[in-house]
Amino acid sequence: MSTSMVEIEVPNAEHLTATKDTLSVDLSDGRTISVPLAWFPRLLHASQEERKNWKLIGKGHGIHWQDIDEDISIQNLLAGRPSGESQTSFKKWLEERSSSQA
Repeated sequence: MSTSMVEIEVPNAEHLTATKDTLSVDLSDGRTISVPLAWFPRLLHASQEERKNWKLIGKGHGIHWQDIDEDISIQNLLAGRPSGESQTSFKKWLEERSSSQA
């Protein structure tokens, strides 16, 4: 029995909106994908201003938020993969964030 791999082309991100509970990304193929912001704890804990400060990276293959050091790939969004950041790393980031805002 033989198997064949199907190459799936991942569309690029063109624009996004992040509300207090949802991340919605407009894709180059006309779709809009929305995921819970809770999938990405750094975005969930970011201010609305920080959520608005994003840029497309890799010609739209990903999104980067400079203020909170968060990167999300379109491929992972389409696959339904939430943040892969460890709890230890996130807790450290949250503690540093809390102490710098105090």
